[in-house]
Amino acid sequence: MKGYAPEKTIGWRTDIDALPVVEETGLPFSSQHEGRMHACGHDMHMTVALGLLDELVQTQPKNNLLFLFQPAEENEAGGMLMYQENAFGDWKPDEFYGLHVRPDFKVGDIATNTSTLFAGTCEVLITFKGKGGHAAFPHEANDALVAAAYFVTQIQTIVSRNVDPIQGGVVTFGSFHSGTTNNVIAETAQLHGTIRTLTQDMSLLIQKRVTEIAKGVAASFGMEVDINLKQGGYLPVENNPELAREAMDFFRNRENVNLIDCLPAMTGEDFGYLLHQIPGVMFWLGVDTPYALHHPKMSPNEAALSFAVAEISAFLKKK
Repeated sequence: MKGYAPEKTIGWRTDIDALPVVEETGLPFSSQHEGRMHACGHDMHMTVALGLLDELVQTQPKNNLLFLFQPAEENEAGGMLMYQENAFGDWKPDEFYGLHVRPDFKVGDIATNTSTLFAGTCEVLITFKGKGGHAAFPHEANDALVAAAYFVTQIQTIVSRNVDPIQGGVVTFGSFHSGTTNNVIAETAQLHGTIRTLTQDMSLLIQKRVTEIAKGVAASFGMEVDINLKQGGYLPVENNPELAREAMDFFRNRENVNLIDCLPAMTGEDFGYLLHQIPGVMFWLGVDTPYALHHPKMSPNEAALSFAVAEISAFLKKK
């Protein structure tokens, strides 16, 4: 959208992808595709963006406006891919803004801060490779399951002994697969987990320690290990302090807005990659529902739509 006297380009980003979740909301407009649901609120994000477009097109803004409808936030860091492939062309924003719905905040709540809003995330896949064998002859095998179990217990010391307690960090392995039956020693063991931190330096430290511990355990058992760390575009969502203060001052003075200066959350978002390239701000939008993000019954309060369009369009008109 071209401005009448543009001095800069303002970007608004919305993600558009769904999740592999079977919807259980019972709504008349439930997903028509079994096993696919907007359980993270991206349908709300899209609707807000379309509402903003509909509102802002009524009167030509001063500055250029770019609306980015971004795929693959949930899995492939689509924001990073679009940036790297020059999807913006000559319309690369000078400032970037975006939101995410938050179930436990009320309609009327807008929450953000002047530093880090969301954590950076790194996917971790570890595979120990030993030697299978009969359960009655363990001395002739090399048990990958036992090695992986040692690894899981040892990584618990990373957060307690390597991470500055003021900075914090999370290392969670939610998947452990090894062996097929009770009387066969497992030849391989695969673990799938996540690292979440509020700074990129801390993420790199934890990635380093996970790698060192995995290699150390494998060496102590005399087996091989494959280590796959995948961070990609899921960097910490770091708000630009100056732009965040400007946005917070604006919303603080809006009659219908309850502005919350919030703490960071350990959720991840590939908008973090874009904010590492372009200064901007992300914020939470309250949608007042008892079900958490990614829950099959997550159903945002639709009153948040008209509220968001009215308040955010007023903000963008001031830019």
